[in-house]
Formats: sequence, structure tokens, C-alpha cells
Amino acid sequence: MLETLNKWDTWLFLKINTQWHNSFFDAVIPWWRDQNCWLPLYLFLLLFVFLNFGWKAWSWLLFVIITVTLSDQMSSHFMKYYFHRPRPCQNETLKLQVRLLLDYCPGNPSFTSSHAANHFSVGMFFFYSLKPYFKKWSWLFVFWAATISYGQVYVGIHYPGDILGGTVIGIGIGTFTYFFFNKYFGMPPLLKVKGPLRDKLTESDNN
Repeated sequence: MLETLNKWDTWLFLKINTQWHNSFFDAVIPWWRDQNCWLPLYLFLLLFVFLNFGWKAWSWLLFVIITVTLSDQMSSHFMKYYFHRPRPCQNETLKLQVRLLLDYCPGNPSFTSSHAANHFSVGMFFFYSLKPYFKKWSWLFVFWAATISYGQVYVGIHYPGDILGGTVIGIGIGTFTYFFFNKYFGMPPLLKVKGPLRDKLTESDNN
């Protein structure tokens, strides 16, 4: 059974990495999946939360940190070294076929993808906690996590199965931490100042 799953996983990896590609994605995806390119997003969310909710939103930031820490510990420090699955770019029989779009092949094991676990965990936490304010746009957090995770396969350093495992961990942890955050803390009331967000929510409540 495991051998069959591994064959399917390898087949799908080679399809994504060596066939389903184009020059545009080759240029964009290595940059897209880099955590440093998302620093402006994190800064925007911090400003959004603290400008609209004030310093009482410290619990939200604390739970974001807890969420990422839990997912990273589970994926990077437990799952990877429990399964010890070589990455595609480490596999002696496969690496000659891999289109490695990075300057290096990471030295740690492959399963599960920490990129998928971390981005889906915090993405789900953002989705649940900010959905009342971002409305339908909150789905972009899920899209963001999914495309970054897909990029790990595209650049040649993860199998699709690694992404699936990381996604399950991330969704589980993000949902779990949001449940406790919402039960014991929750988002504080909006500041009693006029602003685009407060005006929009007030208008929505009156309709």
C-alpha cells in the first residue's frame, strides 16, 4: 500500500515539477514561496489589528505566534525526523530528473512540508479570526497558503504527499488555536473612533 502511494506521489511530483510548468511560474514561484517576500503582509495585518482594536489585541498576536510555533515544532522537529523521508532532490534515483529551481536542496527530511504546515496553520487562524471584518476576502488567506504550498512541489523540494500532510497539520492546529482564542479571549471591540473599517461595519449592521 505504501509503495503504491509512493509511486503515485512520485508520478504527480514529476508531472508538476517537470511537465506542468512555464517560464512565468519559473520566475514567480521561487520568489512567491519565500517567507521574506510576505513581510509587508504581516506588517499590514499587525497595523490593521492594532489600529482598529488597540493594544487589547495583544492576545491575537500571542495566538498567532503560538499557532506558528506549534505547527513548526510538529512538522520540522517531530514529523520530519520520525518519518525521515528524503526530499525529491535528495533521492539518488530521482534527483537527476528534478528541476530544482532553488540554489540549494534543503538538508532536512521531506515529510511533512513545514511551509504547508506553517502557512495553513496561520492562514486558517487569520481566516477564522478576521473573517467578520474581511468578509469574503478572508478566503485569500486560504488561497495564499495553498499557492505557497504548491510552490514547494513546483520548485522541486517536496512531494505532493508532503504538502498534504503539512496541510492537514496546519488546518488542524490553526483551527485548534482559534477555538481556544475565541473561547477565552476573542477579538476585542473596535476602537470608538471613526475609520473605514468601523464605518463599514456600522453600515452593515444597520442594513
